[in-house]
Parts: sequence; structure tokens; C-alpha cells
Amino acid sequence: MSREEVFARLNDVFRDVFDDDGITVTDATTADDIEEWDSLEHINLLAAVEQEFGMKFNMGQVVSMKNVGEMADIIIAQLGA
Repeated sequence: MSREEVFARLNDVFRDVFDDDGITVTDATTADDIEEWDSLEHINLLAAVEQEFGMKFNMGQVVSMKNVGEMADIIIAQLGA
């Protein structure tokens, strides 16, 4: 799966979780960029991403993610393995 395909699917997940069709995530997108992205929504977001891609994040990955680009990197690495 290409990085572009991952981001297209991530955009759909973010739009659904935050109920905002105007969201477009990039490598640099962080919780500071989306007003509704708090700790509870972060859990909902991770669960939705895991469901969308049929994978699971481990705790180390969760705490190390600094932005959406790092999330995409983890997804690509797991799906490619």
C-alpha cells in the first residue's frame, strides 16, 4: 500500500472520528492542529485507525507517535511485514 493510499484512508478516518469533512491530514498534523483532538478522542482515533487497517498499535508505538506522518510510517511498516 502506498503512502498516498494510507493518507487517503487516514483522511477518511479522521473526518469520521472528528465529524469534520474539512480535515485533511499531512505528515506534520498533530493534536494541536485539530481542536477536538483530546485524550479521549485520541483513543477513539487509534481504535478507528486500527479497525480501518486491520492492525494493532503496541504501547511503544502509541507513545512514540509525534504526528500523523509517524502514524502512517507505522501503518506502512506493519502492513508491509
